[in-house]
Amino acid sequence: MVLTLRKVLISDEVDAKCIEVLKSNGIDVEKNTKLTKEQLVAEIPKYDGLIVRSATKVTADVINAASNLRIIGRAGTGVDNIDCEAATKKGIIVMNTPGGNTLSAAEHTCAMVVSLSREVPLACQSMKEGRWDRKKFMGSELNGKTLGIIGLGRIGKEVALRMQSFGMKTIGFDPIIPAEVAAEFNVEWMPLEKLWPQIDYVTVHTPLIPQTTNLINDKVFGVCKKGVKIINCARGGIVDEAALLRALESGQCGGAGFDVFVQEPPTDLTLVKHPKMIATPHLGANTSEAQKRVAVEIAEQFVDAVNGKSLFGALNAAAMATALSPDTQPWVNLAQKLGKLAASVNSDIGKEITIIAKGPELAKAGSYLSAAFLSGLLQNSSTGSGDQVVLNLVNAPALAKQMGITVKTETKEVAHGAFKNAVCFRLGNGFCVSGTTSGSEALLLKIKGAQFSSPVCLSGSLLVFRGTGNSQLLPKVAGALGSARISLEAVSTSSEENAAKWGVANLTNPAGGKGVQAIKDCVDFVTMVTV
Repeated sequence: MVLTLRKVLISDEVDAKCIEVLKSNGIDVEKNTKLTKEQLVAEIPKYDGLIVRSATKVTADVINAASNLRIIGRAGTGVDNIDCEAATKKGIIVMNTPGGNTLSAAEHTCAMVVSLSREVPLACQSMKEGRWDRKKFMGSELNGKTLGIIGLGRIGKEVALRMQSFGMKTIGFDPIIPAEVAAEFNVEWMPLEKLWPQIDYVTVHTPLIPQTTNLINDKVFGVCKKGVKIINCARGGIVDEAALLRALESGQCGGAGFDVFVQEPPTDLTLVKHPKMIATPHLGANTSEAQKRVAVEIAEQFVDAVNGKSLFGALNAAAMATALSPDTQPWVNLAQKLGKLAASVNSDIGKEITIIAKGPELAKAGSYLSAAFLSGLLQNSSTGSGDQVVLNLVNAPALAKQMGITVKTETKEVAHGAFKNAVCFRLGNGFCVSGTTSGSEALLLKIKGAQFSSPVCLSGSLLVFRGTGNSQLLPKVAGALGSARISLEAVSTSSEENAAKWGVANLTNPAGGKGVQAIKDCVDFVTMVTV
């Protein structure tokens, strides 16, 4: 998949450096931050790339209306305003800037913790209203208190390091970050059921997914210390807002600092106006440094993608990100071509594919080999709605999953014959194809166990045929093609397998259906495929 970005739309406010970086690399940019959903649907077919922050909702309607869109970039971390599933099905890369907001979000979280401990916003408002309420605002020290951190990624780690300088004990949970990694930044990892009763403060730094929706609820508040304080600068909905209000009213929760809400802006301000609540309007990334950083980062990531350097920040294109490496590109090319060949020979591809990767170069090639093979194999498939899709390394695995196709990969240290590395793709019906690479060339080694004496170059227009396994097969095919005035670059046949031989003729021009017609009386099976 070659990324071509001629024209990019920026539909949210981003730092001007974003436009500057894109234009300096030859990419045309238009910025329009006032588009309605209907206008965006109408405009999106004009663009190859789209850059947003959180205001633009990139829904399935927008994505399905896009005819040229190749990449959607979020200048920030969260992508819950982008329908990633719809984008993946359409083969559109979704990327974010995972590190750009880290420090700003961490600092805002720490500001919330400190403000809650000393009731800074309320004391400030009291003075602005002309009062001197020294006795009313009795704070508490952070030194010696326990901070629970849910989510120990980049932001969680930075929060931990900063709050440790206040003398806080930091404990935490993350389903991905193991205990030994958390220990490196002085966080004691523990399961949630053990964490809840220990904390004086808790902050969440997770995405909003089904597993984290209403993660902190009535049940959790019930097992926490009375007066626990809670901070959410991640995503609205991780904390059950109704449960929080009940806990604030009862005193079970001693205070809350929220930068994010289920509905933004909130229409019901009951929680926001509670005297024990500190509320800010989604300011975690709102620093001049962060905004400049994410604007430059998303632009540079677009440029790197176009130049084939990397797909840093891509959330739905792991196989393609790996495939950009110069070392893996020939294998991706081979897998796609073998997929096309397999599809041309099989009317029923079955529901199971086994990949056997042989040799040291392919020890970790499973993800990109499967995506590449599927993109060739399923090239003429359609979605459940009957829509034809243009397949690439992004959406081919998603379509296969939708079709109920499973893929498993096996690795072996020893490759095929004289070749150090080779790969075999086996369909559920027993059909298999094997190949290898030589420089940038894709080479066919075997079809269904029948080995070619010399590797066949998979390039251009090919006639793939099977006929009776005798010495006259090759002369008959070559003679028939010559009589039809179809010129050849090469024609090869395999060893005999079950009294039949496979063959491949490399044509110098496509020849339409003439090649198939020319040799159909000489063989048992023939098809044409362009690779």
